[in-house]
Amino acid sequence: MFGKVAADMLGLSDIGSVIKPEDYNKVDADDYVMHEDGEKIFFLIKSKADEYCFTNQSLIHLDGTSAMSKKRLLRRYPYAKFQFDDIFLETAGTVDLDIEIKFSLGGRAYSIDVQKKFIAELKDLYKALMKISEIQMENDIAQQHAQQSLDTAVATVGKIARVEGDITDQFKNINQLAFDWKRQTRSQFVVRDFGAVFEKYINN
Repeated sequence: MFGKVAADMLGLSDIGSVIKPEDYNKVDADDYVMHEDGEKIFFLIKSKADEYCFTNQSLIHLDGTSAMSKKRLLRRYPYAKFQFDDIFLETAGTVDLDIEIKFSLGGRAYSIDVQKKFIAELKDLYKALMKISEIQMENDIAQQHAQQSLDTAVATVGKIARVEGDITDQFKNINQLAFDWKRQTRSQFVVRDFGAVFEKYINN
């Protein structure tokens, strides 16, 4: 009992391990993966208090208050809604026991300590998150450009409609065009499944 308390106080219990794919079904996070919708675990870090589950569709974080408590707070961050930012990998010094991967997601800053023997695995995760962040940023810019083009087109057509026809019917047509365009651009530029990225960079 004293050993557990000491480890918790020293922070040693929060140093995570990278879980192998054959053991994914043994962790709690697996219960919250939407297997029914094609969601799949690609990387999982587990400490005594927390689990960080990176799937093709979202980050699932089981947030424990401490290593001694069984209480967990479940957080899910779909990649289609939340973007990775400020991604860093901090390697270990000579006397360090751990390495860290840091990133922001959904307005929340994460700093995950992992045993330094998993440096190769964490480098793979770092590359995958960097690539996902790059794709998210490029798609966000493309979506903004598409929105600007739509706004310009709607404004132009609206001016013509006021001069040439029934304003009510023209408004309905313009509104439907804008709705269809936004739905199309969103499906084109908002990626929901990054399985291909994980498959490329994660070497389990």
